Amino acid sequence: MSPLIRRGEAVSWGRAYFAVQAIAGFLWWAAVFLSPVVREATLGNLDPVAVAVLDIPLFVAASAVAAFAVKAAAVVSTGWTGVVAVALAVYATITTEAGWGLLTMGAATAGSLLALCLVLLGRVPTAWIIRGPFAFRPAIPRPTAASHVASTFAQIVLFWGFFLAVIPFTVAFLEQRWAVVLTFPSFAAPVGVAVLVLASALGISAAVAMSTLGNGTPLPSAMPNHLVIAGPYRWIRNPMAAAGILQGAAVGVILQSWLVVAYAVVGSLVWNYVVRPLEESDLEERFGEEFRQYRDAVRCWVPRVSKALRSQKQ
Repeated sequence: MSPLIRRGEAVSWGRAYFAVQAIAGFLWWAAVFLSPVVREATLGNLDPVAVAVLDIPLFVAASAVAAFAVKAAAVVSTGWTGVVAVALAVYATITTEAGWGLLTMGAATAGSLLALCLVLLGRVPTAWIIRGPFAFRPAIPRPTAASHVASTFAQIVLFWGFFLAVIPFTVAFLEQRWAVVLTFPSFAAPVGVAVLVLASALGISAAVAMSTLGNGTPLPSAMPNHLVIAGPYRWIRNPMAAAGILQGAAVGVILQSWLVVAYAVVGSLVWNYVVRPLEESDLEERFGEEFRQYRDAVRCWVPRVSKALRSQKQ
């Protein structure tokens, strides 16, 4: 398939998104004016007429025009959606109103950004995330693994503290503030604690294997110099990513925050469809046939007993 055809398909997907967004926006505004429940949940005490004067032409109409591949309309729709999402975030945080409207527009902003990339570029520029400090680079080789182990555990403290404490507690606080809380069953918290402990053990085990056997760290800018296929890596190719996703979901369950659970799910999708292909492309380039055999023998997420890998280790 030629790049031109692939670009055309990507643009079509972007146009289709804007078409769906225009229809959804029209139906939402109809519901706002017909249903006090929808109006209160999504706009709070904001005057719907005053909001509609701007939102209908800049969101609904602009999305409809963008569906015909008009790039300026796609830019206007995406920009306005982002402005509304930010404004609703401020309003909902201050007043505890319109939380569901904020979440809806937040999701629309993410979708619009992706669709805008498809319409303007014919692709989502995922490679941008591995530029600069996040570019894949092998670690400086060390005579012993001690420095890599120390660096790895420093990374664990930093990243776990940020992604499993700062962000989840902030999200859980905002979930309460925005009045979008959902009820969890009574047994959820103990289950979350158990999953968190097991996932953390998996993550630490994988980190130790990588830093002691790979002559490097999990950090993209200091990646292992050797392909690691021992420890948890015998069973799945991404044990640290799997551990992080399970940890995030477990923290969400412990905090009884569905938004934190959603944050973990979104993180898993970003990792699987954006980060993993880039990382595995880099591994294949650096380790060649050794990585290809490993990739063919070991699944990405679902563990299995690999006869090929066992025989290779024996």
